[in-house]
Amino acid sequence: MKQNIPRLLIVGYVWPEPNSSAAGHRMMQLISIFKEHGWKITFASSATESEHAADLQERGIDTQPVEINSSGFDTFLENLQPDVVMFDRFVVEEQFGWRVAEHCPGALRILDTEDLHCLRRARRRAILENRPFSEVDLLEDEVAKREIASILRCDLSLIISEYEMKLLTDHFQVDESLLHYLPFLLNPIDQAQVEEWPTFDDRAHYITMGNFRHPPNRDAVQFLKTEVWPRIRSRQKKAVLHVYGAYPSRQVTDLHEPREGFHIKGRTPDARAVVRSAKVCLAPLRFGAGLKGKLVEAMQCGTPSVTTPVGAEGLNGEKEWPGAVAQSSEEIAAAAVRLYTNRSAWEKAQVTGLEIVNTRFGKSRFEPAFTDRIQHVRENLGKHRRHNFTGSMLMHHTMASTRYMSKWIEAKNRM
Repeated sequence: MKQNIPRLLIVGYVWPEPNSSAAGHRMMQLISIFKEHGWKITFASSATESEHAADLQERGIDTQPVEINSSGFDTFLENLQPDVVMFDRFVVEEQFGWRVAEHCPGALRILDTEDLHCLRRARRRAILENRPFSEVDLLEDEVAKREIASILRCDLSLIISEYEMKLLTDHFQVDESLLHYLPFLLNPIDQAQVEEWPTFDDRAHYITMGNFRHPPNRDAVQFLKTEVWPRIRSRQKKAVLHVYGAYPSRQVTDLHEPREGFHIKGRTPDARAVVRSAKVCLAPLRFGAGLKGKLVEAMQCGTPSVTTPVGAEGLNGEKEWPGAVAQSSEEIAAAAVRLYTNRSAWEKAQVTGLEIVNTRFGKSRFEPAFTDRIQHVRENLGKHRRHNFTGSMLMHHTMASTRYMSKWIEAKNRM
């Protein structure tokens, strides 16, 4: 008897670019899990496809461009009849979640939060207002209300950071039955890979990395240029920093100043290669959320790092940081120079990074629990939804309001 192949629909905020951002890499990790378990996958997005997007069709994944505020998506759903629908970020669930609930009521709805947007937004506002961030700020944030509502409407939300899991359960009182902790899913680093890492003496210069469409990365580079880098150069007259990242704006490229050792490099075709060649990774992130892919990549390349508490959040747990965590520009600069010039501290940090990757983010540790959780919720979906009355209530009101607004926009667009 032929076994039914489960069907997954992913509705993407953008087409995934694994070489441009941690979010793109994360999406490809999720896709690979379902692919390895024999699922039939369709990826749909209303975004314009970039030349840097992953070739999903080459990986055996169907692709479908869709439009927001269009009943064409309803027809697409009815023809596809997915068993599971995964929304890439809460804004996508806002646009398409009610349509899935209406036309595929039996489909399990998963929200991949990527990170908590409301947390990043509230932290940014605190920086702009020159004051400390408080979790109480989230209670006054419009995006927090929208994002938590989206989490409640879905059957399961994927949370990438332990800190954000605690924030959701303790601060927002979200039931744990609606959440699943799923961090980066990494293959272990073996001794053969370690032996290929360039040594302390074989490396040179500082490096920083990040997609410049992401506001925390733009802010971090500006902070580096104006506050941190002058302090490093006052200690190391010939220090050089290479700034890599996709989509640098004019504001970023204008920071290029070779005479001061500050080099804007832009996109690189091989991020691992440039990180491996550097001696120290700098990531002075003043706001943000989730897990920072650039810092995990540094660990995978044996490159110690200096970051902030926001940058380190959710990564090292109870372990030491593989380098240094500092807050002020003076502390960051002093820690960076110490790490750059102290071989024993540098080598110790390299080993610590290896331990973090191998003990905290192993794919084999988290993948089975994730697939088992999906299976369990699918098999008990009716009971699961009855337990989440608040989510059902929110979906009811969303379908009664957002539906008619969307239909009005669609009708207006046809005029």
